[in-house]
Amino acid sequence: MTLPRNWGASPAEVAAPYPCDRFVGGPSEDWFRAVTVEAGADVVFAWLCQLKVAPYSYDLLDNGGRRSPRTRTAGLDRLELGQTFMTIFDLVDFTPGRQVTLRMAEPRFAWLFGALVVSYTVRDREPGTSRLVVKMRVPVESGPVRVGVIRALLGWGDLLMMRRQLCTLGRLAARDAALG
Repeated sequence: MTLPRNWGASPAEVAAPYPCDRFVGGPSEDWFRAVTVEAGADVVFAWLCQLKVAPYSYDLLDNGGRRSPRTRTAGLDRLELGQTFMTIFDLVDFTPGRQVTLRMAEPRFAWLFGALVVSYTVRDREPGTSRLVVKMRVPVESGPVRVGVIRALLGWGDLLMMRRQLCTLGRLAARDAALG
């Protein structure tokens, strides 16, 4: 598995089951992104919940030029199915402290890219360190994403955006963990 399908995920992480596996029927591509974070899973998960209010990627492109918050908003870790994340996804599954699974809900993007589903998972590795692993299931038989060129562009675009997102969330979680 090579770029753009995998950035940073180990073979064991790629082989593991993820909640998003249950939500996409039919042919799909699986894409992985992963980072090691110098913070415990609880701190990283709290930052994943911040995706309800901002994308934490390239704010000029995907947040209307507004800067994603650099401090956590109280109460965002209270999750309920159906909540909106990053303005275009709905929460379809979660395990407190461990994972959130999101489905593309914005009709224009779902038409273009298909009803893709993404699981953001976090696991402790050793004290004070965790792995943030994301698996995205991209349906290949719905919308224009089935066209190879569009799917390839989506893959590279997502890699760039999500790499920035995961690095930003990881950096913020590490900062909070260091502050205690």
